[in-house]
Amino acid sequence: MSIAKKIGLGLVVLVLIALVAGWWITRPQQGKLPWASLVGTDPVLADPNPQFFPTVGIAQPVGWKANQAPTPAAGLAVSRFAEGLNHPRTMLTLPNGDVLVSLTGGPPVKAPGKHSWVEGKVQHFLFKRAGSGVKSSNQVVLLRDADGDGRAETRAVLGGQFVSPSGLAWANDVLFVANHDSVWAWPYKLGDTAFSGEPTKIMDLAPGPNHWMRNLLLSPDSSKLYVAVGSASNIGERGMKAEEGRALIWEYDLKTRSQRVFGAGLRNANGMAWSPWSGEMWTVVNERDMLGSDLVPDYLTNVPLGVQYGWPWLYWKSNIDERVEAPMPQFLMEYTRRPEYSLGPHVAPLGLVFAQGGSRLGARFQQGAFIAQHGSWNRQPKSGYDVVFVSFDPRGNPQGKPVPVLTGFLTGDGTTRGRPTWLTWASDGALLVSDDTAGIIWRVIDPKASPAPAIERVHGRPLPPQKNLRGLQASFDEDYARE
Repeated sequence: MSIAKKIGLGLVVLVLIALVAGWWITRPQQGKLPWASLVGTDPVLADPNPQFFPTVGIAQPVGWKANQAPTPAAGLAVSRFAEGLNHPRTMLTLPNGDVLVSLTGGPPVKAPGKHSWVEGKVQHFLFKRAGSGVKSSNQVVLLRDADGDGRAETRAVLGGQFVSPSGLAWANDVLFVANHDSVWAWPYKLGDTAFSGEPTKIMDLAPGPNHWMRNLLLSPDSSKLYVAVGSASNIGERGMKAEEGRALIWEYDLKTRSQRVFGAGLRNANGMAWSPWSGEMWTVVNERDMLGSDLVPDYLTNVPLGVQYGWPWLYWKSNIDERVEAPMPQFLMEYTRRPEYSLGPHVAPLGLVFAQGGSRLGARFQQGAFIAQHGSWNRQPKSGYDVVFVSFDPRGNPQGKPVPVLTGFLTGDGTTRGRPTWLTWASDGALLVSDDTAGIIWRVIDPKASPAPAIERVHGRPLPPQKNLRGLQASFDEDYARE
């Protein structure tokens, strides 16, 4: 055999080896643990399996046919409240029953910090294939069901200039709208179908495009505005300077016009809501990727003032992510809080509402929280793509396993008909679910259910102050050593 033939044969062998190695490296890592063990108040945490190439499990949207609908839990009925919308995401029900919807997508801006051209192109391809890479309509639309038949017959664009709007909140004739990079206050009276005044900028925000949704929640007395801002990266790989003002929840005082960090270490907090039992803020959080299909749990948790949840250095309180290059702050593990409830890895929770008085989903769904799980593109088998209910005990603590409320979004052949995104209560007690890739707002109700009673607020006597601190140090040392 000639030297040329030997070299050619050697090159062919090297190419084959490279192809086999590439296939092996990039093939999806299958989840191995039973799903029930990964969710709840005490989930099993798999051993981390760091990936150079992410597991890709995209469910390409194919839409719903005219006679199709998601599958509701037994006893519930589902119908179309509105359809033909261009990528509806967040929703807000106003006191008069009108429903506001943001028609939105990610902003066309450059990611901050270190990044590569190839990374951006690959990410854009994956998001587009999953139905998320749409051009944003940049609109806030009003939907009105004036005749009470469960379908919005009135649709009006409020007007205004927006850039990837998401968060919506209203009080005292003011509508707050969060763009990807700022929060604005628009004069708006109930019943109007268009803006009639000029907006005022409330605050600037760290911009997109990564985790670009900026969700809003007003305090019960409407004196403060809370703004959730996601991270610019998976685990801070763009540099921690790029994460300034991110992975946190801001508190903005509308009277003093001052702001402070309310909660931090939250990789991508989305829906926020006030607990009807305690009055405390709760949120759902999208955790990190590329540690395997069974890690890391996305979660539902409370947000006490000043809380730290550990991102990017820690997950689930005390688990160190060895991939993070930035030095971990001193004593971070000691004051990082453990999340309250695991929703499972890569379910991508977005919308969150608590059960409330007047809701009409039946007795099974009167004590807990509803969560819209958008579904992730990087798990095998796929997880999320549904709406679930998490039961709470009478004292306001989550319990048990998530209960499916709305399923059937996944087709079973690797595609999806839609992706549940946001939740709000209609004025008649029905649960409204936005389906962004399908352009539909679904309405879920138990036709036989009476309006639910209001959840009773838990009141308790505060603990008395310690009069004698003797012995506390010894007790602390013993507990710390034991842990």
